[in-house]
Amino acid sequence: MRIVFMGSPEFAVPSLNALVEAGHKVVAVYSQPPRPAGRGKGDRKTPVHERAEQLGIEVRTPRSLRNEEEQEKFRTLGADLAIVAAYGLILPKPILDAPGRGCVNVHASLLPRWRGAAPIQRAILAGDETSGVTIMQMDEGLDTGPMLMRRELDLRGKNAGQVIEEIAVLGAEALDAWLANPTPPQPQPEDGITYAAKIDKAEARIDWTRSADEILRQVRAFSPAPGAWFEANGERIKLLAAEAVIGSGQPGEVIDDHLTIATAAGAVRPSKVQRAGKGAMSPGELLRGFAIPQGTILT
Repeated sequence: MRIVFMGSPEFAVPSLNALVEAGHKVVAVYSQPPRPAGRGKGDRKTPVHERAEQLGIEVRTPRSLRNEEEQEKFRTLGADLAIVAAYGLILPKPILDAPGRGCVNVHASLLPRWRGAAPIQRAILAGDETSGVTIMQMDEGLDTGPMLMRRELDLRGKNAGQVIEEIAVLGAEALDAWLANPTPPQPQPEDGITYAAKIDKAEARIDWTRSADEILRQVRAFSPAPGAWFEANGERIKLLAAEAVIGSGQPGEVIDDHLTIATAAGAVRPSKVQRAGKGAMSPGELLRGFAIPQGTILT
């Protein structure tokens, strides 16, 4: 089968690998253009771009697929199917219609819950215990197409980074299974539809007037990036891992010498923190060179 693969982040790499390992002919890979990154701000290729080059596959990086020239280039590939995994561009109808068998998406949720840009983070923030991956036939809507296969994943106790890695593998396995034995599409249920809006960086700031459980979900949803954070001594501190403990005080108050922090209901005890420009560290390591005494009110 002639396949065009369309993806950008590390999440999509296992799916590309699965296609190649299964012996499918990947005629081209579409990915986001290289962008400035790192301290030197040099252009960096996406993980999918780099992997495709290692595999000797042609890579295309258009900034848009809405112009007729790019659409014609896509059509001339003569693809039987396009596989999309976190590509980052909207596919207009001429692209969706070009492959003989259409376009199939590896989506990181159990549709119809969490359609949209940030399904993993939104699932964790909402306190969902289960999520997973849906292989779906794409249409012009926002993740509204019929479902081809679903696989579940337990979210409990995991942060977004862990879940992304696990769902990436799960998605590749589900994609491989569906391609080997295609199942008929099933319409998505009308009940249970939710939308996973793109994460705003402002959401990562910790509000200590919320409960400890809510704050822990925020920590898990934004770890490792962008990192839930609070301010201390005029500096932003990321809270990468923590646990809920019994404790009380004014919301945001440091209530012991171990950086346990009171919330509106319960307290949060950090286990991994990070200062700007530094590596992740324990609270003890932080406090040895960065005093945050008991009684401090964090913001």
